[in-house]
Amino acid sequence: MRKRSAIAMVSCILGLGATGIACQGAVNVGGSNGNGGPLPKADKVDILLVVDNSRSMADKHEVLARATQDLVQSLANPPCVDSNGAVASNPASALDPCPPGQMRRHVPMTDIHVGVISSSLGGHGSDSCPDVDSNDLACSPGSNLTNNDKGHLLSRTDVCGGGQAPTYDGKGFLAWDPKGAFSPPGTSDPSELATNLADMIRGVGQKGCGYESQLESWYRFLVDPEPHASISVVNGEATPQGLDTDLLAQRASFLRPDSMLVILTLTDENDCSIKESGQSFIAAQLRTPGGAPLKLPRPRAECAADPNDPCCKSCAMPQGDCPADPTCLDSTGQVALLNAGEDDPNLRCFDQKRRFGIDFLYPVDRYIGALTQATVPNRAGELVPNPIFSDLDPSDTNANVRDPGLVFVAGIVGVPWQDIARDPSNLSAGYKSPTELAESGTWDAILGDPATGTAPTNPYMIESIEKRSGVTAGNPINGGDRTIGDNDLQYACTFPLLTPRDCSDPSHESCDCSEPNNDNPLCAPDPNNGGARTLQVAAKAYPSPRTMSLIEGVGNQGVLTSICPSNLTDPSADDYAYRPVIRALVERLASRL
Repeated sequence: MRKRSAIAMVSCILGLGATGIACQGAVNVGGSNGNGGPLPKADKVDILLVVDNSRSMADKHEVLARATQDLVQSLANPPCVDSNGAVASNPASALDPCPPGQMRRHVPMTDIHVGVISSSLGGHGSDSCPDVDSNDLACSPGSNLTNNDKGHLLSRTDVCGGGQAPTYDGKGFLAWDPKGAFSPPGTSDPSELATNLADMIRGVGQKGCGYESQLESWYRFLVDPEPHASISVVNGEATPQGLDTDLLAQRASFLRPDSMLVILTLTDENDCSIKESGQSFIAAQLRTPGGAPLKLPRPRAECAADPNDPCCKSCAMPQGDCPADPTCLDSTGQVALLNAGEDDPNLRCFDQKRRFGIDFLYPVDRYIGALTQATVPNRAGELVPNPIFSDLDPSDTNANVRDPGLVFVAGIVGVPWQDIARDPSNLSAGYKSPTELAESGTWDAILGDPATGTAPTNPYMIESIEKRSGVTAGNPINGGDRTIGDNDLQYACTFPLLTPRDCSDPSHESCDCSEPNNDNPLCAPDPNNGGARTLQVAAKAYPSPRTMSLIEGVGNQGVLTSICPSNLTDPSADDYAYRPVIRALVERLASRL
């Protein structure tokens, strides 16, 4: 009830409404192998790519697009290995047999669905990220329509509209069908499949909402029993309205009841899945009803020392049994609001409990439960069958329902590859498996314990505005921390751009080196701008603790990899682009194929 009172009171202070928010309870997490028996095998795979489409993502989209051939080849036409497990030959097609004395690394998959969604779910009822953004000059004379992709499957090839990749039967996803078993048949050309998927990844674009909802986006598409058609503020509360029947139709076509389900997320920032009920929308609200910039109330003083302290709450909350806090009142005796330097809209999703006294985001347990439990809450909070573990089309002949052991979640996220590689000096040796991550203590280093507020021991994985102790200048991981104001965070890792950008040229979107006087490791002297540091030569990624918490939470069903590649210069190398990502993913899936 405290959370209900806190958000309601904050909304009263800001003039945004005075009613409460229904608290979202955590979902119990069960075993990853269902009924405890042997994990089943799968003869079909449904792969959902969740692609962050916020600013600065185009460089990472390109790296992932270059890995689509590896993904298709690894699943659809795996190599033949000898008795020692070493690659001995590569058949021309998935239907060709191995030479005598050899066998496939795993059974070739001849039934694959691949779909793409983005991280953009709009402003969650707030005034940010409008569904139709007519102020985006890059899409002029049209409008940017990618702030709210609603969790729908995406096949666009042009972020401003006008281009669509061909999809299976016009259903929004791709289908691999070399045996011609589908009706109508899917594609049997692996190059066509890889090319179309690469085009769809690039087409997601980087104009989406900056309050990225990576976790809630896949939850909306795969799990939400009642995905809403729209959301608006009614009597001060964000109120989901209607039913998104288009999404439900896409889900039923894409998600088979007995397939292996793989969710692969590409993101360079932390998740910001804002609760879509009550007044949680104020986390993304930019202006008051009068049009002034909105600033949230200050948190109580206890929050700075311990966000888990029972008295860590918003100054707008009732004092209760907590001592009086003089910092909660301004000079006029009113509830004190944060100033512009303390509450920049770009950082509304950062360290919320300490900075605001309230956590506006869905708990990560919501998503762990969605991948492991037979039931999930509907819009009214009642437990109903989980679509992931249901037969979405009882009219067909397939009545089998997948076991939780056939659900995998992988992340290409903001974490240095050196920290999660088997060999920190050579990514060709591969990424650590879930068991290796747990047994090596890597989770303590890169994630810490979010539940208790224990920070990671690796300084590069600490979310911070200030420079962090232990991060040296010119290091090979993130190039060193930089001097920033109050609207950005330090980087977890960086990597060289495929093509440097001259940020003094206004035609370049999402440039990180526009300010000539900087100590940003992404920037270098620009020969076209008198040697000022306006040449962007590297891309960045921020720590991604919420996505990593989900991956840790699903144990052996998780795959953790880095968005910062180790090699972008040698396409023939084992560590090129996201080839190690694909290898880690297929390595984890192979025993279930």
